[in-house]
Amino acid sequence: MTPATTNALPALAGRRSARVVARSLFALTKPRIIELLLVTTIPTMLLAQRGLPSVRLLVVTLVGGAFAAGSANTINCYIDRDIDAVMRRTSRRPLAKPTPLAVIRPAEALIFGILLGAASTVLLGMLVNWLSAVLADAAILFYVFIYTIGLKRRTPSNIVIGGAAGCFPVLVGWSAVTGTVSLPAVVLFAIIFFWTPPHFWALAMKFKDDYAAASVPMLPVVAPPTVVARKILLYSYVMVATTLLLAPYAGWLYAASAAGLGAWFLLEAHRLRARVARIGDGGGSPASSTAPASPTAPASPKVEEGACAGVVQPSANPAPMRLFHLSIAYLTLLFAVIAITSLLPWGSW
Repeated sequence: MTPATTNALPALAGRRSARVVARSLFALTKPRIIELLLVTTIPTMLLAQRGLPSVRLLVVTLVGGAFAAGSANTINCYIDRDIDAVMRRTSRRPLAKPTPLAVIRPAEALIFGILLGAASTVLLGMLVNWLSAVLADAAILFYVFIYTIGLKRRTPSNIVIGGAAGCFPVLVGWSAVTGTVSLPAVVLFAIIFFWTPPHFWALAMKFKDDYAAASVPMLPVVAPPTVVARKILLYSYVMVATTLLLAPYAGWLYAASAAGLGAWFLLEAHRLRARVARIGDGGGSPASSTAPASPTAPASPKVEEGACAGVVQPSANPAPMRLFHLSIAYLTLLFAVIAITSLLPWGSW
């Protein structure tokens, strides 16, 4: 164990600072993910209102949604603390550290996650409406039981199905304004649903060795890079086509912007596929050398460093991480367009 790791956080056995404990609990909520979820919720509420909802409704919905997302993420960290300790990308999470170095106990994290979920339910149910509260609870249950427990360690389709949990905030935001879930909300749900696989698979291409070491069968672990890149491209086309389904409701200005942003994203997806194909043609190590024979079989934890031959090494091929960061920018800009066009007095058909 390195000195840096030893000194990273105070030992659980010693006296714990309230500030450090609070910081660790906050880290378990995965605040960066919550930020992205809120980015989709606000424009959804503006579109549902066709203007600016009351500040009170906006704030309560965002706080309730943040509590729900934080609850799901915290419980996810509790369940996945064993594989988080194996993966370098997640090894700094509070629950991934061995007991002598941990700031908080697993049971404390679980209680914290449950309390966040209860607070979200009460807040949304009492101050917004019970449909929004039920949808937020459904997101928590889906993320914990369907994705984390049911799919993540069993199938390469984990993020395709399990990614639906990240789509619920738009339903919560829409129902908070209208009291119902109508067709535009379903389209917004579908946009994020088809956006999630390209976004996450691009990240998983870089951290393929991490997932293999933790025996998590993410698609880049069990399939060759060329197959992953092809599926990213396929889902990207479906995602862009889905964004255009919102045009009849959102207006021509949104349609033009969505088409332009979609073309930009598809160009990058094609670029990723071309670069992966060139590496494969150039004799890079195929993914099959480290992947299990069966798509449903657990990945071998023995993965050599750098075995991905440039496909996941950013210095050799930065395209996967480029697409990952671009996907965040794309979704943010798309929902920013939704927000702006919802507030403008013109732009409708």
